[in-house]
Amino acid sequence: MKLFKDRAEAAEHLRELLPTAQMQRETWYLVAVSKGGVAVAEALRGRLPLPVEWLLGASITAPSNAECELGRVSETEEIVINDDLVQAFDIQYDYIYGEAHRKHEEKILSQIYHFRKGRPVMDLAGRNVLLIDEGTESGLKLMCAIKSVLNMGPNALYAAVPVMPAEVHDAVEPLCDAVFCPHVLDDYIETSCYYSVLDDVSDETIIKTIGE
Repeated sequence: MKLFKDRAEAAEHLRELLPTAQMQRETWYLVAVSKGGVAVAEALRGRLPLPVEWLLGASITAPSNAECELGRVSETEEIVINDDLVQAFDIQYDYIYGEAHRKHEEKILSQIYHFRKGRPVMDLAGRNVLLIDEGTESGLKLMCAIKSVLNMGPNALYAAVPVMPAEVHDAVEPLCDAVFCPHVLDDYIETSCYYSVLDDVSDETIIKTIGE
């Protein structure tokens, strides 16, 4: 079931729900939580003079299955864990925290230097923040971003995702001032199923977008 031609069309679906006049008046900060989220944020911003940032993170996966995501760590070293999976596979939490530290040191720090020349994520204290992604399966990426931003002390926190599972929407809604999602699905497959085109977002595009 294709809902969008591409990320630009998904951004148009979001724009219909968003209070764009309020966003411009209050200077909302658009914070992507993935590469695809950066592209959606750029399309959503359009000609509005709103800052775009990418909050970096990395997956924590099972020891014997790199496809099984047990948790996630952000560049601010906040961690969210899928406790049900961890307990089901009888995985020690020491492993989770050790992997979180390793991923932060080996992956996230190198991305910070690559994409931002070492600049840390912008200070979001007292800001109006809109978290953006192209879609979400487990919600771990979005939940980790929410936890990271809340710990910075924003003035308000919102989330905008073109399509997400109903259970993820129900989990994140109490944590945000508002969640903007035109398509909340009961039977979510995977994000790529809802786009006709979902090309890779180049590093050059990301560096240009978050550097403006």
